[in-house]
Order: sequence, then structure tokens, then C-alpha cells
Amino acid sequence: MKTHAEHKTNWTVMILLILGLITIAFPLYMTIIIAFKQPSEMTNSISGILSLPKSWSLNNFKEAMEVTDFWNSLKNSVLISVLTVVLSIVIHSLMGYAVGRNKAHSKFYNFVYLFIVSGMFVPFAILMMPLAKQTAEMGLGNWVGVIILYVVFYMPMNVLLYSGYLTNIPIALEEAARVDGASTWRTYWKVIFPIMKPMHATVAVITALSVWNDVMTPLVIMAGTGQNTLPLAQLNFQTQFGTNYNLAFASYLLALIPIVIFYVICQKQILNGVVNGAVK
Repeated sequence: MKTHAEHKTNWTVMILLILGLITIAFPLYMTIIIAFKQPSEMTNSISGILSLPKSWSLNNFKEAMEVTDFWNSLKNSVLISVLTVVLSIVIHSLMGYAVGRNKAHSKFYNFVYLFIVSGMFVPFAILMMPLAKQTAEMGLGNWVGVIILYVVFYMPMNVLLYSGYLTNIPIALEEAARVDGASTWRTYWKVIFPIMKPMHATVAVITALSVWNDVMTPLVIMAGTGQNTLPLAQLNFQTQFGTNYNLAFASYLLALIPIVIFYVICQKQILNGVVNGAVK
């Protein structure tokens, strides 16, 4: 039989789950119904905002795609996100491996680890203007410069994740590979890199979500180039006199679909990465 403490814990967990569901489901409900409504259906009353659309029409989505030049903006967002994720997995996993395997017995690698991780505490607002000027002078005021900056910005968190995940991988595997004559480079790519597949998926989703939803970096670096990512294009719905919520929410739903599909594909590997990363 369950004790009183166990029943109390179960009720607490249930209440928290319900609150979490409401927190997620209610904004999603609002986004969907407003995206399908016509501007004439938007009233100042709560009941008018929460009510279902009188007719479910895709006109808002069609107009939103035209306003944001959707396919071109989507192409830019996908290009930047995919290249950032690939470079992050390759570069950050290598750095995480080098630092994670050596920081315990090397003051130099421990310093490098702390130096890299400390980058998480530097806000982008401090670096914004110097980076905009520097990238412009170097001819990187475009999507290439944005990708380079993303790889640098997400390095602290990803190196932290990779180096922590390495604690679950026995060093005996690397020793066995060396006995068989494999070099450190070959050992990493043939033994360690495949084992870190769950963490690759976790890093990919975290990085992709951050890049996909980011506005400030493309806005500062790519200003004046005529190239837009989806978040940048969605700024067109905000004017000096107000915001067209119907078109904006329709555009948000369109932008949500690709990243949700990507998350669903990687979901199983992410769960494995979280479970394995929590067990030492």
C-alpha cells in the first residue's frame, strides 16, 4: 500500500503536470484560433478572442506567406540552421572530447574548459555593436558571418554537454583501440563519435531551436543585405500603428512546423542522451 507521503507526492506531480499542460496548451490554442480568424472577428472582449473562428479559412496563411516571402526566408533559415548544427556537432564534440578527457589531470585544459564555459555569462547585447562593425569590415555581414557567430555563441553550452557526457563513456574503450593500433584521431571518429549519438541529437535540437528562433543576430549582422530569415521576415507584421495578429500568428504556425518535425525525428535520441547524461 502507498504511504501518505507517496500519495501527497503523486498529487503534487499531477498538479504540476496539469499546470504545465495549461501553460503550453493555452498559448497554442490561442495561436491556432487567431491564425484562422479574420480581423473583423477580433474584438476587445475576452470571449471574442477565445471563441472559435466563424469559418476556418487558409487566407491568412496565404497572405502571410506572401508578406514574408516565405519560401525564400525558409530557405535562408534552413540553410543557416543546418550548417550551424553540422559545424557545432563536429567542432564542439571535438573540443568537448579534448577538454573532457584532459581537464581532470591538466591545469591547462581545466583553464581552457572554464574559459570556454564562462562564455555563457557574456550577454549578446555587450558584443552586438563591436561584432556588427567587425563582421562588416571583414566582409562577413551576411549569412556566413551569422553562422560563424552562432558556432561561437553556442560553443560554451555544447562543450559543457559533450564533456559531461564523456564521463559515461569508459576510457577502456579508447585504450583497447590504441592497443589495436588506432591513433587518437581514428579512435575518436570510429569509437567515441558514434557512441555520443544521443548527445549529438540533443545538441542538434538545442542549437537548431536557438538558431531558428533568433532575431537579434541576423537583424544586426545581415541588416541591409536584403536577406531575411523567418523571424526577421515576421517583423513585417509589426508596424508603427499596431500588429496584424492574424497574419503574424499564421506565420508563426508555418515557422513552427519544420522545427517540430525535426524535434520529433530526434526525440528518441534526445531522451537517451538525457537519461545517460544523468547517470554516472
